[in-house]
Amino acid sequence: MNVVKFFADSFLYASPILLCTLGGLFAYRCRIVNIGLEGMMYFGGLASVLGIYLTGSPLLGILFGFLISYGVGWLFAYFSVTKKANFIITGLGINMLAAAVGRYLLAEMRITNINLIHIEVLLDQSIRLPLIDSIPILGEIVSRQTGFTYFAFLSIFLVRLLLYNTRFGVYVRMSGDNEASGRSVGIDTIKVKYAALILGAVFCGFAGYNVAVEQLTSFTPTFTAGIGFIAIAAIYCGDGKPVHCGLYALLFGAAKSLAVNLGVHFGTIAILLNMIPYLTIVLVLFVVSGTSHAKTNHRGILSV
Repeated sequence: MNVVKFFADSFLYASPILLCTLGGLFAYRCRIVNIGLEGMMYFGGLASVLGIYLTGSPLLGILFGFLISYGVGWLFAYFSVTKKANFIITGLGINMLAAAVGRYLLAEMRITNINLIHIEVLLDQSIRLPLIDSIPILGEIVSRQTGFTYFAFLSIFLVRLLLYNTRFGVYVRMSGDNEASGRSVGIDTIKVKYAALILGAVFCGFAGYNVAVEQLTSFTPTFTAGIGFIAIAAIYCGDGKPVHCGLYALLFGAAKSLAVNLGVHFGTIAILLNMIPYLTIVLVLFVVSGTSHAKTNHRGILSV
């Protein structure tokens, strides 16, 4: 196995997980479980690919993805916050609606996927970083990634800054930790939750663009491959802390990279290696939940 390619692919596969994870953090901080991350990512990827397919412009593709993700986030917030519907069912509804809309559009277009390979500007989307690109090994790993891959890792620090160093972040955390106290000091917790959930949906839409446009250069009905659910695991493993969640997203991306790179050398049995990322998630959740349980018991003993 090519070790350099393994590490480079780890960043590649971790980026959409990371974007969905950071998007889901906003809901988590509002004490809302956003099961609809997968569907939001799906809508974002579908709209982006369709926008580029119709206009030939990646910028318009990003805009289309942003607008659709914004709308889906607003829809999720409306049912979860205003109507106080069960947010688990609401999220599942978004996931099923996304899959249904995607398959319906493909059926109407009489194609099995929307391919963007004819768009010349998408042939090479890698960005070469000055100075770093010329460094042996490090340049091959860190440089020559796509734009949203860099954005994903930069967003770890942007989201941390937003949550812990801005008034909006304080309002988001207060809306989840003690909503009644927030309202008592004049915070409109309804608007704060709307903003948080919509912002999270936009991040998921960017994840859809990252996979569908930058990685696959096409839309297929299964392009999300469970990334939204993997992101939920990263959120809970990292306890909603941006840096910790980012590290778990990178770990799950590395597991995916390991499965793909090993699969090249194992022929037909390679399909079994697709279990590696999911086995990694189960193992990490087992370890994290055991550690959390031990800490809880320890605190209980001390309080006694």
